[in-house]
Amino acid sequence: MTKVLVPFDFSEQAQNALDLATNLSNKFDNVVITVLHVIEVPSNSGMGTMGGEPIAEYENQIFFIELMNRRKEQFKEMESKYAGKNYALVTKIVLGNAFQNISSAILDEDPDLVVMGSKGSSGIEEVLVGSNTEKVVRTAHCPVLTVKGQTNPESFKKIVFASDFKEDQDELANRVKTLQKWFDADLYLVVINTPGSFETTRESALRIKAFANKYNIEHAIAEIYNSQSEEEGIVEFAEDINADLIAMATHGRTGLSHFFTGSIAEDVVNHAKRPVWTFKTN
Repeated sequence: MTKVLVPFDFSEQAQNALDLATNLSNKFDNVVITVLHVIEVPSNSGMGTMGGEPIAEYENQIFFIELMNRRKEQFKEMESKYAGKNYALVTKIVLGNAFQNISSAILDEDPDLVVMGSKGSSGIEEVLVGSNTEKVVRTAHCPVLTVKGQTNPESFKKIVFASDFKEDQDELANRVKTLQKWFDADLYLVVINTPGSFETTRESALRIKAFANKYNIEHAIAEIYNSQSEEEGIVEFAEDINADLIAMATHGRTGLSHFFTGSIAEDVVNHAKRPVWTFKTN
Protein backbone atom coordinates (compact mmCIF):
# COMPACT_ATOMS: atom_id res chain seq x y z
CA MET A 1 0.00 0.00 0.00
CA THR A 2 1.52 3.32 -1.05
CA LYS A 3 -1.35 5.78 -1.65
CA VAL A 4 -4.28 6.59 0.61
CA LEU A 5 -7.04 9.11 -0.09
CA VAL A 6 -8.98 10.68 2.78
CA PRO A 7 -11.93 12.93 1.85
CA PHE A 8 -12.05 15.52 4.63
CA ASP A 9 -14.81 17.97 5.58
CA PHE A 10 -13.42 18.98 9.00
CA SER A 11 -16.12 16.99 10.80
CA GLU A 12 -15.54 14.60 13.70
CA GLN A 13 -16.19 11.68 11.34
CA ALA A 14 -13.55 12.94 8.89
CA GLN A 15 -11.01 13.29 11.69
CA ASN A 16 -11.73 9.71 12.76
CA ALA A 17 -11.01 8.61 9.18
CA LEU A 18 -7.76 10.58 9.06
CA ASP A 19 -6.64 9.16 12.40
CA LEU A 20 -7.29 5.65 11.12
CA ALA A 21 -5.43 6.35 7.88
CA THR A 22 -2.37 7.75 9.64
CA ASN A 23 -2.27 4.92 12.17
CA LEU A 24 -2.59 2.38 9.37
CA SER A 25 0.10 4.08 7.29
CA ASN A 26 2.57 3.74 10.15
CA LYS A 27 2.63 0.01 9.34
CA PHE A 28 4.13 0.66 5.88
CA ASP A 29 6.98 2.56 4.25
CA ASN A 30 6.69 5.49 1.86
CA VAL A 31 2.92 5.92 2.10
CA VAL A 32 1.42 9.15 0.76
CA ILE A 33 -1.86 10.27 2.34
CA THR A 34 -3.83 12.79 0.29
CA VAL A 35 -6.35 14.73 2.35
CA LEU A 36 -9.01 16.09 0.00
CA HIS A 37 -11.38 18.89 0.95
CA VAL A 38 -14.23 19.86 -1.37
CA ILE A 39 -15.78 23.30 -1.00
CA GLU A 40 -19.26 22.91 -2.43
CA VAL A 41 -20.09 25.76 -4.80
CA PRO A 42 -23.75 26.61 -5.55
CA SER A 43 -24.77 26.06 -9.16
CA ASN A 44 -27.28 27.83 -11.37
CA SER A 45 -29.24 24.64 -12.04
CA GLY A 46 -31.69 25.32 -9.23
CA MET A 47 -30.55 22.07 -7.60
CA GLY A 48 -27.78 23.41 -5.39
CA THR A 49 -24.66 21.32 -5.90
CA MET A 50 -26.52 18.56 -7.72
CA GLY A 51 -25.31 19.79 -11.11
CA GLY A 52 -25.07 22.73 -13.47
CA GLU A 53 -22.48 25.47 -13.80
CA PRO A 54 -21.13 27.27 -10.73
CA ILE A 55 -22.81 30.62 -10.07
CA ALA A 56 -20.83 33.38 -11.73
CA GLU A 57 -18.66 35.54 -9.48
CA TYR A 58 -19.28 33.25 -6.50
CA GLU A 59 -15.57 32.88 -5.93
CA ASN A 60 -15.31 36.65 -5.54
CA GLN A 61 -17.85 36.82 -2.70
CA ILE A 62 -16.32 37.88 0.59
CA PHE A 63 -17.67 34.89 2.55
CA PHE A 64 -16.17 32.51 -0.01
CA ILE A 65 -12.79 34.22 0.15
CA GLU A 66 -12.86 34.06 3.95
CA LEU A 67 -13.79 30.37 3.87
CA MET A 68 -11.06 29.55 1.38
CA ASN A 69 -8.43 31.40 3.42
CA ARG A 70 -9.58 29.63 6.58
CA ARG A 71 -9.38 26.18 4.95
CA LYS A 72 -5.91 26.93 3.59
CA GLU A 73 -4.75 27.96 7.05
CA GLN A 74 -6.27 24.85 8.61
CA PHE A 75 -4.49 22.67 6.08
CA LYS A 76 -1.19 24.45 6.76
CA GLU A 77 -1.61 23.60 10.43
CA MET A 78 -2.47 20.01 9.52
CA GLU A 79 0.60 19.62 7.32
CA SER A 80 2.77 20.96 10.11
CA LYS A 81 1.15 18.65 12.68
CA TYR A 82 1.80 15.53 10.59
CA ALA A 83 5.27 16.49 9.32
CA GLY A 84 8.18 14.14 9.97
CA LYS A 85 6.09 10.99 10.19
CA ASN A 86 6.67 7.61 8.57
CA TYR A 87 4.30 8.75 5.81
CA ALA A 88 3.87 11.90 3.74
CA LEU A 89 0.68 13.90 4.13
CA VAL A 90 -0.43 16.27 1.39
CA THR A 91 -3.56 18.40 1.26
CA LYS A 92 -5.75 19.44 -1.61
CA ILE A 93 -8.70 21.84 -1.89
CA VAL A 94 -11.11 21.69 -4.83
CA LEU A 95 -14.40 23.39 -5.66
CA GLY A 96 -17.69 21.84 -6.74
CA ASN A 97 -19.77 18.79 -5.94
CA ALA A 98 -18.31 16.59 -3.20
CA PHE A 99 -19.08 13.19 -4.70
CA GLN A 100 -18.02 14.18 -8.21
CA ASN A 101 -14.70 15.57 -7.00
CA ILE A 102 -13.99 12.57 -4.77
CA SER A 103 -14.73 10.27 -7.70
CA SER A 104 -12.44 12.30 -9.95
CA ALA A 105 -9.66 12.15 -7.36
CA ILE A 106 -10.01 8.37 -7.16
CA LEU A 107 -9.70 8.09 -10.93
CA ASP A 108 -6.83 10.57 -11.21
CA GLU A 109 -4.74 9.49 -8.24
CA ASP A 110 -5.56 5.76 -8.32
CA PRO A 111 -5.18 5.25 -4.55
CA ASP A 112 -4.71 1.83 -2.98
CA LEU A 113 -7.30 2.69 -0.34
CA VAL A 114 -9.91 5.35 0.41
CA VAL A 115 -10.67 5.98 4.07
CA MET A 116 -13.91 7.84 4.80
CA GLY A 117 -15.90 8.82 7.85
CA SER A 118 -19.61 8.10 8.01
CA LYS A 119 -22.35 8.91 10.47
CA GLY A 120 -25.04 6.80 8.79
CA SER A 121 -28.68 7.65 8.16
CA SER A 122 -32.03 5.97 8.28
CA GLY A 123 -35.58 6.16 7.03
CA ILE A 124 -36.53 8.63 4.30
CA GLU A 125 -33.14 10.39 4.45
CA GLU A 126 -31.42 7.11 3.60
CA VAL A 127 -33.77 6.36 0.70
CA LEU A 128 -33.81 9.79 -0.95
CA VAL A 129 -30.39 11.20 -0.24
CA GLY A 130 -27.80 8.71 0.88
CA SER A 131 -24.36 9.90 1.82
CA ASN A 132 -21.28 10.66 -0.21
CA THR A 133 -19.62 7.78 1.62
CA GLU A 134 -22.23 5.30 0.39
CA LYS A 135 -21.94 6.62 -3.17
CA VAL A 136 -18.17 6.23 -3.09
CA VAL A 137 -18.54 2.69 -1.71
CA ARG A 138 -20.81 1.89 -4.66
CA THR A 139 -18.58 3.33 -7.38
CA ALA A 140 -14.92 3.34 -6.30
CA HIS A 141 -12.65 0.92 -8.17
CA CYS A 142 -10.37 0.60 -5.14
CA PRO A 143 -11.13 -0.62 -1.60
CA VAL A 144 -12.97 1.80 0.66
CA LEU A 145 -12.67 1.67 4.44
CA THR A 146 -15.45 3.48 6.30
CA VAL A 147 -15.35 4.36 9.96
CA LYS A 148 -17.85 5.98 12.34
CA GLY A 149 -15.87 6.37 15.53
CA GLN A 150 -12.32 6.50 16.82
CA THR A 151 -10.63 3.31 15.67
CA ASN A 152 -7.18 1.85 16.16
CA PRO A 153 -6.29 -0.52 13.30
CA GLU A 154 -3.99 -2.43 15.67
CA SER A 155 -7.20 -3.81 17.20
CA PHE A 156 -8.35 -5.43 13.94
CA LYS A 157 -7.96 -9.04 15.13
CA LYS A 158 -11.38 -10.39 14.11
CA ILE A 159 -12.40 -9.75 10.51
CA VAL A 160 -15.81 -10.85 9.21
CA PHE A 161 -15.85 -11.58 5.47
CA ALA A 162 -19.46 -11.97 4.37
CA SER A 163 -20.21 -13.53 0.99
CA ASP A 164 -22.28 -16.20 -0.72
CA PHE A 165 -19.02 -17.81 -1.92
CA LYS A 166 -20.79 -18.94 -5.08
CA GLU A 167 -18.64 -17.26 -7.71
CA ASP A 168 -14.95 -17.16 -8.56
CA GLN A 169 -13.64 -14.08 -6.77
CA ASP A 170 -9.90 -14.18 -7.38
CA GLU A 171 -9.13 -10.47 -6.94
CA LEU A 172 -11.52 -10.03 -4.02
CA ALA A 173 -10.16 -13.12 -2.25
CA ASN A 174 -6.56 -11.96 -2.70
CA ARG A 175 -7.39 -8.52 -1.34
CA VAL A 176 -9.15 -10.00 1.69
CA LYS A 177 -6.13 -12.25 2.32
CA THR A 178 -3.89 -9.17 2.17
CA LEU A 179 -6.19 -7.39 4.61
CA GLN A 180 -5.98 -10.35 6.98
CA LYS A 181 -2.19 -10.40 6.68
CA TRP A 182 -1.89 -6.68 7.46
CA PHE A 183 -3.47 -7.18 10.86
CA ASP A 184 -2.53 -10.82 11.56
CA ALA A 185 -6.23 -11.38 12.15
CA ASP A 186 -8.61 -14.32 12.31
CA LEU A 187 -10.95 -14.35 9.35
CA TYR A 188 -14.59 -15.34 9.79
CA LEU A 189 -16.07 -16.55 6.50
CA VAL A 190 -19.81 -16.16 6.96
CA VAL A 191 -22.86 -17.02 4.87
CA ILE A 192 -26.09 -15.34 5.91
CA ASN A 193 -29.04 -17.71 5.63
CA THR A 194 -32.36 -15.90 5.10
CA PRO A 195 -35.96 -17.13 4.68
CA GLY A 196 -35.91 -16.00 1.07
CA SER A 197 -32.71 -17.83 0.16
CA PHE A 198 -32.60 -20.77 2.54
CA GLU A 199 -30.13 -23.59 2.16
CA THR A 200 -28.86 -26.27 4.48
CA THR A 201 -25.91 -25.72 6.76
CA ARG A 202 -24.13 -28.57 4.98
CA GLU A 203 -24.43 -26.84 1.59
CA SER A 204 -23.13 -23.53 2.92
CA ALA A 205 -20.31 -25.12 4.90
CA LEU A 206 -19.07 -27.12 1.90
CA ARG A 207 -19.01 -23.98 -0.25
CA ILE A 208 -17.08 -21.99 2.34
CA LYS A 209 -14.59 -24.85 2.71
CA ALA A 210 -14.11 -25.01 -1.06
CA PHE A 211 -13.50 -21.23 -1.15
CA ALA A 212 -10.95 -21.37 1.67
CA ASN A 213 -9.13 -24.28 0.04
CA LYS A 214 -9.09 -22.69 -3.41
CA TYR A 215 -7.53 -19.45 -2.15
CA ASN A 216 -5.33 -21.02 0.56
CA ILE A 217 -6.91 -18.96 3.32
CA GLU A 218 -5.47 -19.70 6.76
CA HIS A 219 -6.75 -18.92 10.24
CA ALA A 220 -10.31 -18.95 8.88
CA ILE A 221 -13.48 -19.87 10.71
CA ALA A 222 -16.54 -20.96 8.69
CA GLU A 223 -19.88 -19.66 9.96
CA ILE A 224 -23.52 -19.87 8.85
CA TYR A 225 -25.79 -17.28 10.43
CA ASN A 226 -29.59 -17.14 10.23
CA SER A 227 -31.32 -13.78 9.95
CA GLN A 228 -34.23 -12.00 8.28
CA SER A 229 -31.99 -10.28 5.72
CA GLU A 230 -28.39 -10.35 4.56
CA GLU A 231 -27.68 -6.86 5.82
CA GLU A 232 -29.17 -7.52 9.27
CA GLY A 233 -27.38 -10.84 9.50
CA ILE A 234 -23.95 -9.38 8.72
CA VAL A 235 -24.37 -6.59 11.27
CA GLU A 236 -25.80 -8.96 13.91
CA PHE A 237 -23.11 -11.61 13.42
CA ALA A 238 -20.36 -9.00 13.70
CA GLU A 239 -21.93 -7.77 16.93
CA ASP A 240 -22.34 -11.30 18.32
CA ILE A 241 -18.65 -12.19 17.92
CA ASN A 242 -17.48 -8.65 18.72
CA ALA A 243 -15.75 -8.34 15.35
CA ASP A 244 -13.31 -5.51 14.72
CA LEU A 245 -13.88 -5.14 10.97
CA ILE A 246 -16.42 -6.20 8.35
CA ALA A 247 -15.18 -6.96 4.84
CA MET A 248 -17.42 -7.48 1.84
CA ALA A 249 -17.94 -6.87 -1.85
CA THR A 250 -20.26 -4.36 -3.43
CA HIS A 251 -21.60 -4.83 -6.94
CA GLY A 252 -21.92 -1.12 -7.67
CA ARG A 253 -25.55 -1.13 -8.71
CA THR A 254 -26.92 2.18 -9.96
CA GLY A 255 -30.18 3.56 -11.25
CA LEU A 256 -33.47 1.69 -10.87
CA SER A 257 -31.73 -1.60 -10.14
CA HIS A 258 -30.08 -0.01 -7.11
CA PHE A 259 -33.30 1.70 -6.02
CA PHE A 260 -35.36 -1.48 -6.03
CA THR A 261 -32.82 -4.04 -4.85
CA GLY A 262 -30.50 -1.87 -2.82
CA SER A 263 -26.88 -2.65 -2.12
CA ILE A 264 -26.16 -4.88 0.84
CA ALA A 265 -22.71 -3.36 1.23
CA GLU A 266 -24.10 0.16 1.35
CA ASP A 267 -26.72 -0.88 3.89
CA VAL A 268 -24.05 -2.45 6.08
CA VAL A 269 -21.86 0.67 5.79
CA ASN A 270 -24.86 2.74 6.79
CA HIS A 271 -25.95 0.68 9.78
CA ALA A 272 -22.89 -1.09 11.19
CA LYS A 273 -21.15 0.48 14.15
CA ARG A 274 -17.89 -1.21 13.17
CA PRO A 275 -15.48 -0.20 10.40
CA VAL A 276 -16.42 -1.68 7.03
CA TRP A 277 -13.98 -2.51 4.21
CA THR A 278 -15.60 -2.82 0.78
CA PHE A 279 -14.38 -3.62 -2.70
CA LYS A 280 -16.42 -3.27 -5.88
CA THR A 281 -16.70 -6.33 -8.10
CA ASN A 282 -18.33 -6.66 -11.52
